[in-house]
Amino acid sequence: MGRMVTTVLGMVADMELKFIKDRQRAGIELAKTKGTYKGRQKSVDDADIRKRIENRETKAQVARELGASRMTVYRALNK
Repeated sequence: MGRMVTTVLGMVADMELKFIKDRQRAGIELAKTKGTYKGRQKSVDDADIRKRIENRETKAQVARELGASRMTVYRALNK
């Protein structure tokens, strides 16, 4: 009987989590249509990254100096 109660409570918690995510997604979509949801501001300028790479700095070195990840450097170079 205890296992059944635990299983049912787990299912209810899983459903509630899905409902929360659905409401959050709906709120984000509504904010985007209003223009108030813009996301996080960039902390590193893509042009600065490209300029440093053109000056023969390594990608890891650029990332360390700017306090960003190497993936950020690669994304800036792919734009």
